[in-house]
Amino acid sequence: MRRFVLYTRLSYDHRGVLLRKLFLAVLASSFILAALPLSDSKEVPSDFKLHEVMVPMRDGIRLQTVIVTPIHQTEPLPILLNRTPYGVPSKPFSNPVPASLKELVQDRYIFVFQNLRGRFKSEGKFNLSSQVDLTDAKSTNETTDAYDTIDWLIKNVPNNNGRVGIMGVSYDGLTAALTLLHPHPALKAVSEQAAPVDQWMNDDMHRYGALRESYAVEYSVLTQANKNANTHFDFDTYDTYQWYLKLGALSNVNAKFLHGSIPFWNEIVEHPDYDDFWRREAWVHQLHSSPVPNLNVAGFWDQEDPWGPWQIFRNSAQDDPQNNDFMVAGPWYHGQWQSDTADKIGIVPFGGHKTALEFRENIEAPFFRYYLHGGGEKFSWKVSTFQTGSNTWRTYSDWPPAESKQTNLYLHSDGTLTFQPPAAGETKPGYVQYESDPAKPVPYRVRPISPTYPGGDWPTWEAADQRFVDNRPDVLTFATAPLDHDITITGSLSAGLFASTSGTDSDFVVKLIDVFPENAQKNEWSPESGATRGEYAHSLDGYELPIAMEVRRGRFNKSYEHPQPLTPNKPTQFVISLRDHDHVFLKGHRIMVQIQSTWFPVIDRNPQRFVASIYQASAAEFQPAVQRVYCSAAFPSHIVLPVVAFAGNGGARP
Repeated sequence: MRRFVLYTRLSYDHRGVLLRKLFLAVLASSFILAALPLSDSKEVPSDFKLHEVMVPMRDGIRLQTVIVTPIHQTEPLPILLNRTPYGVPSKPFSNPVPASLKELVQDRYIFVFQNLRGRFKSEGKFNLSSQVDLTDAKSTNETTDAYDTIDWLIKNVPNNNGRVGIMGVSYDGLTAALTLLHPHPALKAVSEQAAPVDQWMNDDMHRYGALRESYAVEYSVLTQANKNANTHFDFDTYDTYQWYLKLGALSNVNAKFLHGSIPFWNEIVEHPDYDDFWRREAWVHQLHSSPVPNLNVAGFWDQEDPWGPWQIFRNSAQDDPQNNDFMVAGPWYHGQWQSDTADKIGIVPFGGHKTALEFRENIEAPFFRYYLHGGGEKFSWKVSTFQTGSNTWRTYSDWPPAESKQTNLYLHSDGTLTFQPPAAGETKPGYVQYESDPAKPVPYRVRPISPTYPGGDWPTWEAADQRFVDNRPDVLTFATAPLDHDITITGSLSAGLFASTSGTDSDFVVKLIDVFPENAQKNEWSPESGATRGEYAHSLDGYELPIAMEVRRGRFNKSYEHPQPLTPNKPTQFVISLRDHDHVFLKGHRIMVQIQSTWFPVIDRNPQRFVASIYQASAAEFQPAVQRVYCSAAFPSHIVLPVVAFAGNGGARP
């Protein structure tokens, strides 16, 4: 039976979304222009012309490059470059121009799209790992290829003004970000958007060493199964939860299906720990300044790369005397800021805001306009966010803002959350426990779980209602009383979890959740909410909206390089980063925390018995374990919230 399917035309985008449904979003987010029409209506002649060339690199390899220029160009224009592994356009922009490109097209650019080496018509070998060694003069990589491409474009594209910008989302954002390591003198503006920086630590393939199983398998196949196509694994079972559970041990991925044919999957299983391979892949450790103005963009509900842009922003800020390092974060899933409007995520509305349009009109287009055209004004802020809950755009001169104070929210063994720590002798036995069984893992979203590619509900799962696991015996739930005032959190979140396991290895998943009141429709609905009254009434009453979710793998609690077993039944502190957020828990809402030990199949199952490599664990080595979460004065498990302000009395106020 076939185990993967080749799509030789771009009928699906690089993240698996149907182009005909979300073509406008894909067009700008990855600059993929398929040979398909935007609609079934008669096409209007384009105002652009397309020219395809093969651009030579320093080692003689030539890269397939498409240049799209305005037909009626009369003045020198800047070049806006996109470098991608997913395919370049085969025709010029259609009329009318997609909404996601309208602002850039109005400002007038020469658009250039390039396939990375080893993809489609580009020569050479495609390497999914982003290792860059600039000390080796003979080495070629995405940094040197971008440099050589810009050099060729400036010298060979007629009527350019000598200024180049580069942008992209996801892998295309990575290729944009890698130019920061050695930028060409003509490169004047970079916008990396959702760029991964460390595939072991917290982007795409892992979360602090815990393998993102379904994503790693399916994405590796997508990009490496066929040079000339984006490839989708051919599941024989629609519910991938069931498929991966039946798969069993991770060694069966190669033994039964891939047979060693996918290089990056082979590299993943050969390097289970944070060794030299992964440290070389973590290119961001080479970045310590902001050599070119850079607009970093991240989504608070980005299900793939929510972490990388923040790391690039922070590393660039180490040396930024010209204040050219900017950060934008909004209420988006992966690349949603390049969709038509982004007025909601899933069924959760943003108060009538068209956040994607507002981002492009007020931030993205002005950024390139200033640095490539010399028009408009430089941003006066360092960080701009769309603050959820209040549904307002905010700007900050520093991140986190000085008003943000790290504040502990404590778990209590009676299932409550308060800002007061457990008192000595307050509760017995001072912990809550559950049994975690790898044979019956907690699904990460509602079943059936469709394949990651193509499409399905993969984009919005991080904002999905968490009530679907409320009554599972292997999921703990803690919650505050209804808040009597708004609580604003702006900055980095984390969890300080004291826990133990009866096994010798374990995962702990922590979710911070905003629980809507049962009368949300009555108290919160308005014509500007972005939803009809009926939608609010039937969907958001009692909704459990995840704000932050993360997993911690016990074997890496002391060292990422040298995993160690846990001591059975010994309370251990797990510090779990929950990344950066800007959110308001509104009056009448509740703050909830859920804790579990499986999150399948987005995270591979921990055997709960220490083994040399989980990727080589046998079926017999997987075992149930009793997990305890401690809520005592001696072991006060808590969430660390960057609280900006409190108001009112009572409720959850400290």
